[in-house]
Order: sequence, then structure tokens, then C-alpha cells
Amino acid sequence: MRRLRIVHALHDFLPRHQAGSEIYAFELAREQSRRHDVFVAAAEYDPATPHGTLRWRAFEGLPVIEIVNNWEFDRFEESYSSARINRQLGHVLDATRPDVLHIHNLLNLSFDLPRIARERGIASVATLHDYTLVCPSGGQRVHVEEAHVCAEIDAARCSRCFGSSPFHAQMVAGRLSRRASARVAGQAAALLRRRAPGLVQAAARRMDSGLEPGDIRKRLACAMQVFENIDLCVAPSAALATEYARLGAAADRIRVSDYGFRAEPGRPRVGRSGPLRIGFVGTLVWHKGPHILLQAVRRLSGAFELCVYGDPSVFPAYSASLKELAAGLPVRFAGAFEHSRVAEVYGGLDVLVVPSLWPENSPLVIHEAFMHGAAVVAARMGGIPGLVVDRQNGLLYDPPSPESLARALQQIVNDPALATRLAARSPAVKSIEEDARQWDERYCEVIGRPPAGAPVTP
Repeated sequence: MRRLRIVHALHDFLPRHQAGSEIYAFELAREQSRRHDVFVAAAEYDPATPHGTLRWRAFEGLPVIEIVNNWEFDRFEESYSSARINRQLGHVLDATRPDVLHIHNLLNLSFDLPRIARERGIASVATLHDYTLVCPSGGQRVHVEEAHVCAEIDAARCSRCFGSSPFHAQMVAGRLSRRASARVAGQAAALLRRRAPGLVQAAARRMDSGLEPGDIRKRLACAMQVFENIDLCVAPSAALATEYARLGAAADRIRVSDYGFRAEPGRPRVGRSGPLRIGFVGTLVWHKGPHILLQAVRRLSGAFELCVYGDPSVFPAYSASLKELAAGLPVRFAGAFEHSRVAEVYGGLDVLVVPSLWPENSPLVIHEAFMHGAAVVAARMGGIPGLVVDRQNGLLYDPPSPESLARALQQIVNDPALATRLAARSPAVKSIEEDARQWDERYCEVIGRPPAGAPVTP
């Protein structure tokens, strides 16, 4: 196969951002760089730098092009289709001249990116990681303030939800920062830009976003145009592919293929007589459900300990509420960890709990638990039942019930050997090498035909 030039585009990137899609994009890009010329284009929020700035850096040998997006928008429409961001994305494509654009997430970038690529004759593919295209408040299809999981995309509910989301506060901060910067020069303006987000968070929550259901419907229509301009989409789970088709995307443009993972040496598990080691690994945020886990373990009897891995600074108020819930329980908050410590972290767990409240895709943490010998107890949500078969390679429970989760966990507390038996039946995980080979085949397929939406010559 000839050497290709590939650009991976996503909403943010390592090392500052270490969620599942960022880690997967990095591992795939790193593997592809053995045979191809690979670039990463990602947005970054940095109030100390002018909105729209392009800057280059490197991470683990990969060239990374950052577009500073401080959400300095006057209108909601600019949050997904900004002339300024579009121009910068065009510059990125002109500078890198890729054969193929691989989109992971258009949040913080632009829904227009596939069209911008098509206009330059660049083929495009996409990995569908979440529901960002149809959910303007983060892509999880949950309305946190109303504790509601959205089975349907309700434009009226979405308009209310956005007003209470971090994105509304971010847009208010960006708008105020830009106005302040227009009046204040030099270092003083930079200081205001750095401090503005923190100063306006509380005020933004009290401000009406002014969003109408029609604004949401317009965004949804634009999202459907995204699919028209992408040559091929891959969903890591059948559940997510089915949902996107149900929500209006063309089913014939979506294929199902799970993530690939880099094999890492595991640590030998030594039998021990101590308490059952239960763990949570992920972002400490409402839709990931760690509060459900804490409510569940309060109902447990017997010997166990819970270790919670996640960065408390991402959503500090929520993290503080978790510590209140954990009062008096055998719970340790271990913070975030470098990805290089994955084997160590999972090697220290008997059971990984995935208490998600949103319709998950194909959670990376479940694959990591499979790879490193930890049993999995998980919510019966989204793509999770496609990975965890109840009572075969893990246990499933009915969300959002802490009682149901407690019943599942109590079985393992009562019989710790059950965790070993479940983990022993974990399925094999696709390697990142095999995943990269499959993407090579898809790239060749889309490069060999006209870009999506291009006129066909009779």
C-alpha cells in the first residue's frame, strides 16, 4: 500500500484531555505513523491566547495542529458553524494536504469540516464515538439538571438543557472576554481572558441562553448534512449505529467495527484474602454515574473497598458531592492516572464497575478490564450489553437503580471467586495493529471513489 497523508480531527487531544476518544485517536494515529504521514488537528480552549489562533506542537512524535477555540461567539449557530474556525480548518487542510481526513469529533471544530474537505477533493471518514452531532450539550443525550436520559431528541428539552450546560457558560465567558479585550490592551486583556471563564460561571448559569427549539432543529438539520459529506462512518457498537440510523442518518453510510487496543504486559494476579477490590475508572461527571456506585456500595455488607479513579478538577462541584456521598465508606479517591499506568491500575482491581447513565457506545474501560483480568459489572445501557454478557463474562444491572447495582455487587462480595470466573471468560480484544490495517482498507476504498456529494460524470 502506498504511503498516505492522514489528518485525524477531534475536539481536543492529549496530554491535557485523556478521555476515551482522545486515547483511541492517539493510539490509532501512532500505529498508522509507522507507515503513513499522520497529523492530528484538535481544538483547545485557552483564554490566554486569541480565539482562532493556529499553533503547532508535537505529542509522542505526532505533529499536532491546535485551533484555539474560546467560544467567542455571538450566536448559537457559530458554536457548530463558525466562519473564523472554518477559515482556520481550511488552512490546516491546505498545509497538511491529506489524502484522507479521519473525523473523530466535530465539537469545538465545525460541522462544515467534511464539506471543506470535499471542496478540496479530500476523502473523509468518521469514527462515531458519541452523540455530539445530535446533542449540543456534550453528546451524552442526558439533561443533567432534570436527571433525564433522552430517548428522543426533543428540541424543546434541548434548548432548556443547553442553557444549564457548561457550553452555555463557556460561550458567555467567551463573549464577555472578547468585549473586555476590545477595550483593554496588552497584558491586561490577556489577564481578563484567563480569568473571565471563572468569573462568569455562576452568572452564566443564571442567564437565559435565549435558545429556541427552532435553533436546535436547525443544528440537527446541519448534522444530517455532515453525513452527506462523509464518505464512510464507522460505529464501534451496533447499538450506536442503530441509534444514529433511527435518528435520521443514512444506515448505508455506517458500518460497525469495534475499537482496537495496544497490547500491554499485564501483571500476574496473586490470590489474596483481603477485601474485594472494586473500582471506578473514568471522568467524574454525572452521566458516568459514580454517584450511583457510591449509593450502591452503601448498601453492601461484607469486606470490600472502592477505589475511584478520575480527575476531581474537571467538574469540581460534582466531585465534592461524591466525597460527601462517600463519607464513612471504605472509599479512596485516587485521582487521574497516566495511560502508561493502565496495567497497574486494573491489576489492582478485582471488579470494574461501569455505572453509566447515558447510552454508552463501546466503553474503552470495559476493553481495558477484559485485557487486564478484572471482572466487569456494568449498566445495561447502549452498547454495553454487546460487550458484557450477563453471568458469562460479567454482570449487568438495571440503571439507574443503585439497588440493582448493589444486588449484583453483593453476589461477588459474597463469593469473591466469582470475579475470577467471570474475568477468565473475557473475550479477546482487537489489537490496534489489526484496527489500523482495517482502516488502511477503508481509506483505500474511499480514496478510490469520488468524494461524498461530488458530481458524477456520466
